[in-house]
Amino acid sequence: MMSIAEKLPSDDAAIPQDYRGYGRFYNRELSWLQFNRRVMEEAENPNHPLLERLRFLAISASNLDEFYIVRVAGLREHIAEGIATVSQDGLTAKEQLARINDMVADISRAQHEQWQTLKDALDEAGVHVLGPDEITKADRDWLEDFFQKQLFPTLTPIAVDPAHPFPFIPNFGLTLGLELTEKTPRSDVPKPEKMYALIPMPSGLQRFIRLPVSKDDTMPNGRPRVRFIRSETLVSLFVDQLFPDHVVESQGAFRVLRDSDIEVQEKAEDLVRLFETALKKRRLGSVIRLGIEAAMPEDFRNMVINALEVDETQVFTHKGLLGLADAKEMIVDDRPDLLFAPFTIRFPERIRDYGGDCLAAIKAKDIIVHHPYESFDVVSQFLKQAAADPDVIAIKWTLYRTSKQSPIVEALIAAAEAEKEVTAVIEIKARFDEKANIGWAKDLESAGVRVVFGFLELKTHAKLGQVVRREPGGVRTYCHIGTGNYHPVTAKIYTDLSFFTADPAIGRDVSRIFNYVTGYAKPRDLELMSASPGGIKDCILDHIAREAEHARAGRPAAIWMKMNALVDSDIIDALYAASRDGVPIELIVRGICCLRPQVPGLSENIRVKSIVGRFLEHARIYCFGDGHGLPSTKARVYISSADMMPRNLERRVEAMAPILNPTVHEQVLGQIMLANLKDNQQSWEILPDGTSRRIELADGEEPFNAHQYFINNPSLSGRGESLRKNFPPRVSITWGNGPDEDDAGEPPKKARQRQK
Repeated sequence: MMSIAEKLPSDDAAIPQDYRGYGRFYNRELSWLQFNRRVMEEAENPNHPLLERLRFLAISASNLDEFYIVRVAGLREHIAEGIATVSQDGLTAKEQLARINDMVADISRAQHEQWQTLKDALDEAGVHVLGPDEITKADRDWLEDFFQKQLFPTLTPIAVDPAHPFPFIPNFGLTLGLELTEKTPRSDVPKPEKMYALIPMPSGLQRFIRLPVSKDDTMPNGRPRVRFIRSETLVSLFVDQLFPDHVVESQGAFRVLRDSDIEVQEKAEDLVRLFETALKKRRLGSVIRLGIEAAMPEDFRNMVINALEVDETQVFTHKGLLGLADAKEMIVDDRPDLLFAPFTIRFPERIRDYGGDCLAAIKAKDIIVHHPYESFDVVSQFLKQAAADPDVIAIKWTLYRTSKQSPIVEALIAAAEAEKEVTAVIEIKARFDEKANIGWAKDLESAGVRVVFGFLELKTHAKLGQVVRREPGGVRTYCHIGTGNYHPVTAKIYTDLSFFTADPAIGRDVSRIFNYVTGYAKPRDLELMSASPGGIKDCILDHIAREAEHARAGRPAAIWMKMNALVDSDIIDALYAASRDGVPIELIVRGICCLRPQVPGLSENIRVKSIVGRFLEHARIYCFGDGHGLPSTKARVYISSADMMPRNLERRVEAMAPILNPTVHEQVLGQIMLANLKDNQQSWEILPDGTSRRIELADGEEPFNAHQYFINNPSLSGRGESLRKNFPPRVSITWGNGPDEDDAGEPPKKARQRQK
């Protein structure tokens, strides 16, 4: 059989010259920046309320910060160490960095222009960011009291001279720089000497300080005016209390981002101790990016650059707000007219039909809970009920990220205190959640939970839960398989899937994956599921190859995939090969996409779209027609925690499960996937050059917003008796003898066998 590489000859005349060899891939880092541009441009979307537009802008700024402290930090390390390896699109680290800086300069400029636009629009709507000249006498009195009681004790003004060396500025540190002269210069000095001083802004202080609401200060519609002052503006108002003998000649702020990646030593003896030490070092990482206000004098600017030991490629000058991510503090609940309209998060009626008994509902039939439209409380209640059930004898659970007051952790502790066998696999290498996860691990161990940290070199990213219950006739295993984190806060804004099943084969597979993490026993004999490293990639490649075989044989063939990122070169090349064989391929890739769609001779049968809207698309779904096209009741449908990236496929423990129950199958394929493909309100088309353009309505086309559809319509597997008769129109087509809600039996044996 020909290899994928042989099917994609670099000199094929059918492929345009620019898309041969390395050119068939788009750069990973630049693709991420293209995604973040889409997030930023949602701040321009007039269909969104003003404060939601501000939220998109703040998210894009926060995303960019994280990109620098992790991805750009890694590229700079490669340059410093002389690593000559090129990216899959053929660029060296230095070449990538140059292109990143050019694109970021353009994105940053657009962000600050949009900040000014939104600031003006919010001002008209009654949400104000006050400047020094807009402060009334009453405001000043209140602010002075606030300054004295809340801010003054936390400030440390620092003169910069030979006796006071330049201080350490922490990661994300915002610092106000002042150029001062003495109020009463010495008589023997012909010209007042300049003094430089720094005022590091406390990290725990709010950036946007809200002023009291005045009863008389309302909008014509009766809404209260909302007024903020930036913390650095407040300091400037009362700077004479910090430097009473000096006059401020000029000032400007700067902000520092530092390398925040953590290296894991392969021979670490104590992983917790390693990370506790590494977290202390993180704040001391080298400076990766320096943002400086344009108002800062040039000589002061040069002093800061030299003191922080950065070069000009790391310096970004801003005319707008430094640290745009902080603008999220302006999003207040008391202006609901400027926010998305609230919606009712549903609890699956199927579970209500069983009196709220999650285990009984799952025993009757598989169910998928579609977050955030359906409540994360289902996951919490499933675990709480298991913890309180005297017939439950064992619980196993993975934790990658969770909330501060985690109902999952509380339920695991309750189960352990009830003397059940409880195992928690905690991934302390989850970036920026390392400290929280170490804390959870200690709390769980104290309660008697068996805590496992998985592998040193692999992250355990699979979202798995298992409840083992003693029942008449033997022991039954109930499983939860998720596409997202066990985090009740993000579950309100991330679209994810929670799959519950009592399928014995899946239960055995989940046990094998847990045994792999806890005991290094590789899950070689999985019956229905696939697991990374290795297994998920092999399964996906097998299915892509089979679709190509169907197309070559003249049978219906189709591939639909939904994921957060598409980077893996083998998967991309396999999709290219399938496209060349005539397989129609529809991809929904929210973020990074290194595949170039719609290239003649290479990928003309591949379309890629990205959905960026009210909710963050996070679920991973992989669908293959298997000789029947899509959609089809006979299609192969999988959900997974894994994106199509080398790290997910080869360097993490991930899980992928087939959807076999007919109703759940139709929900995932005929409702969720079709709605995402049909969306024309929050969708962007990815172009061959890696850029994207917003999808616009064709003549006569009706607008369709996938997020709004799911807000308004209950899911298929979650609907109960009360919803059966009056279920609203589905997105899916009619499939003839399709599944019925009453079909609670086992799927046909053939459908349960994973074909290779």
